[in-house]
Amino acid sequence: MAEIPFSFTYDTIQVGQISRTGGRTITDTDITFYMMLTGGWHPVHCDKEFMRRNGLGRVRAQGSFGIAISLGSHLESSVLEGADEFVRAMGVDRWEYRRPLVSGDTIHLDVEIVGKDLQENGRDYVVSRLVRIINQDGEILQEGVAKSMWRRDA
Repeated sequence: MAEIPFSFTYDTIQVGQISRTGGRTITDTDITFYMMLTGGWHPVHCDKEFMRRNGLGRVRAQGSFGIAISLGSHLESSVLEGADEFVRAMGVDRWEYRRPLVSGDTIHLDVEIVGKDLQENGRDYVVSRLVRIINQDGEILQEGVAKSMWRRDA
């Protein structure tokens, strides 16, 4: 399978291209900062003793943390860089939390182009990509389809 070309254009990006990012280890500090930002202080995100007593293992990140650390971050941007003008992010479809994202996980992303749709104006195009968060054991933790709009030169 071909990789997503770095500094892609409308003509070079194709459905079926897939790239894998480098890794990043999730820390307790990452999870704490995200809880501070969102106010999501549930015991499964911040109470190691609660997790131990309930046989739940390591502290878990909030599900939306996976989206935040994936889309538009240094991880995804390392494999999704366009030469064409970026217009806007368009949203996320069908994001699934398949397994917990926990402190100590080293994750990477697999980013697959699943759609490229030229808009009526003939300049703008929407790139749809399946983004999978995968841990060090090869388990898919989260996945969903993200869309963004780009503008090619006429």
